[in-house]
Amino acid sequence: MEHALDIALTVNGAQVSRRVEPRQHLVDFLREDLGLTGSHVGCEHGVCGACTVRVNGEIVRGCLMLAVQANGCRVETVEGLSDSRELAGLQKAFHERNALQCGFCTPGMLMAAQDLVRRKGKLSRAEIRNHLSGNYCRCTGYQAIVDAVEEALDGQG
Repeated sequence: MEHALDIALTVNGAQVSRRVEPRQHLVDFLREDLGLTGSHVGCEHGVCGACTVRVNGEIVRGCLMLAVQANGCRVETVEGLSDSRELAGLQKAFHERNALQCGFCTPGMLMAAQDLVRRKGKLSRAEIRNHLSGNYCRCTGYQAIVDAVEEALDGQG
């Protein structure tokens, strides 16, 4: 780590300080250095959404952001949202609507869906599909996923 840089950030509410290589991606830092393997590495080009995390309240592709760019930021992963019960309604809806099959896309899909739920509002199915369009799922055909998100949005009453 001859060219390593020091970073300090908050991950799922915990302060973290590490030395990282300048070109290490955020998703790799989370998985390899912190053991937070809920964010998956798929395409590594920002296309599939499997690496979706929240940085300072906004969803981002962890494969497109360098760990050094997260210095000083608040990062939330699917593990943190699950532990805080923020995903409870979505997880229940995904289970009840069978909106997951292989599960590879599920963490990123939940992160993107939670971004909609946080906005608290009635959305059309087309708006839900549009928001989730950056997250690929090869198994479900999306119908059940949209059903689950719609149910979670309806249930926030």
